Amino acid sequence: MSIDIDETVETTTGDDISTETAESAGDDISTATADTTGDDISTETAATAGDDISTEGDAVEDEIPAGVVGGPDGPSLRAAVEAVMLVVDTPVDATMLAQVCERPPAEVEECLRSLAEEYAAEGRGIALREVAGGWRFYTREECAPVVERFVRDGQQTRLTQAALETLAVVAYRQPVSRSRVSAVRGVNVDGVMRTLLARGLVEEAGAEPESGATLYRTTNLFLEKLGLNSLDELPPLAPLLPDLSSLEGDLDLPSS
Repeated sequence: MSIDIDETVETTTGDDISTETAESAGDDISTATADTTGDDISTETAATAGDDISTEGDAVEDEIPAGVVGGPDGPSLRAAVEAVMLVVDTPVDATMLAQVCERPPAEVEECLRSLAEEYAAEGRGIALREVAGGWRFYTREECAPVVERFVRDGQQTRLTQAALETLAVVAYRQPVSRSRVSAVRGVNVDGVMRTLLARGLVEEAGAEPESGATLYRTTNLFLEKLGLNSLDELPPLAPLLPDLSSLEGDLDLPSS
């Protein structure tokens, strides 16, 4: 009987120890696995969150406000540069363009060179050139004969009726201010006077002492075009004026 008891105890004890050991090992493995998995998840979550924050930071830094060059609802940098270059009359440098467009100077410089290369490659009639420390549009050299003919033919076109009337007032009332010419004609003559100045038919002749207004007179080219040696050879106005009686009828003036 004692042998059976010992064997039973030994067997039972061995089984208990094996079971406890297995259970303990299983718990350790489960705990280690859970801890490891938790650490991995935490690390991945932190890394992902860090990447998202970094990406969002970059997006905020690179975001351009609406309505400005390169931004939403605003013109592209190329369009803005072209628009400015069309209105300048002297070379403008990349720094000035960068201030106007609110973009980095290096980006504007790259845009200018890209446009210049594009115009040259496509054989455009205009060229974007870097001269005198700045950039400006020029007509292409091979287009010079066409441009010359246009300018020359434009100078040879006939004057309009308004220009002829304005020129006559200047010729007979010179030196005369622009406002006085407007008063005689009854209309604004600013545009017509600019045309006459561009044609070289009238020129500035000092200023009016009372008002300081610019005075104008005819030029030697005016005499040359009319075949006159001097203003004294201008035809008198009296024979060209309407009869006083007809004026009284038109104006309904009371008879004396």
